[in-house]
Amino acid sequence: MKIDRLVSILSVLLQKEKVTTTYLAEKFEVSKRTILRDIESLNKAGIPIVTSQGNGGGVSIMENYKLDKTLLSSNDLHSIIAGLKGLDSVSGTNQYKQLMHKLNADNSTVSTTDNRFIINLSGWNKNAYADKIELINTAIEKKLRIAFRYFSPSDESERVIEPYHIIFQWSNWYVWGYCMKREDYRMFKLGRIADLQLTDTQIENREIPEYNQQNLWNMDNQIKATVRFDKHVKWRLIDEWGVDFLKYDDDGNIVITFTWSDLPAFFQFILSFGDKAEIIEPADYRKEFAKILKNIQECYQT
Repeated sequence: MKIDRLVSILSVLLQKEKVTTTYLAEKFEVSKRTILRDIESLNKAGIPIVTSQGNGGGVSIMENYKLDKTLLSSNDLHSIIAGLKGLDSVSGTNQYKQLMHKLNADNSTVSTTDNRFIINLSGWNKNAYADKIELINTAIEKKLRIAFRYFSPSDESERVIEPYHIIFQWSNWYVWGYCMKREDYRMFKLGRIADLQLTDTQIENREIPEYNQQNLWNMDNQIKATVRFDKHVKWRLIDEWGVDFLKYDDDGNIVITFTWSDLPAFFQFILSFGDKAEIIEPADYRKEFAKILKNIQECYQT
């Protein structure tokens, strides 16, 4: 729809000092003539779009112009503030206040006491993430590599990566980038990172693939198992997979066939349920897990 494209063009122009009509045409998959008509529509809406010809020319919003607050509804502004407050809960940067200044909105437009949405992305130890996020963000802006010590289920290692994204998903913070050790793109959990440092080495000019969460489910060495869970831990399974994913046996217990990243991580997950989970198949996993349980029992024998 045209209105969606106009809003998207406006968003691009607010983030970039100047872009070409060719860039906008390719981005929105329309002709340059359509982009020129869109720019004319934005001008008629009262947004001063400036175009310049020749080398270094392009399309931009007039310098020092503030977006008219009437272009966004009160609900739009509430949503923007709620999202940015969520980021502030980790970084403490008060970015939402800066955005409201750019939007030329004041307290009469959006009440600061309206807390219909409260988004807190910080963990129990807020500082453990805030400093890391700030340093990684600096590295991304300056196009510098970062170095750190990383603790994974298999080992402890020194890593150097070229960071491209700071990601919050699966209820945790991650950094995604090119790992020099693995010579491939990897995700690292911020909670497992120690001794994080900003290096003075510039990021190389690479063809960066688009980050896609779905690709992360197709991991190497992925394992598959069927597990029976006691009905009393249904709440945990709903947290993990949702109500619709669960299947039940005749006794009301949950039987699920699912994949996991690797076998050690799978065993740790099952152990967290105590005697409320039983591996049904494959048989090899049952035998190996039984050995783990035997070793645990021996640790507690007096």
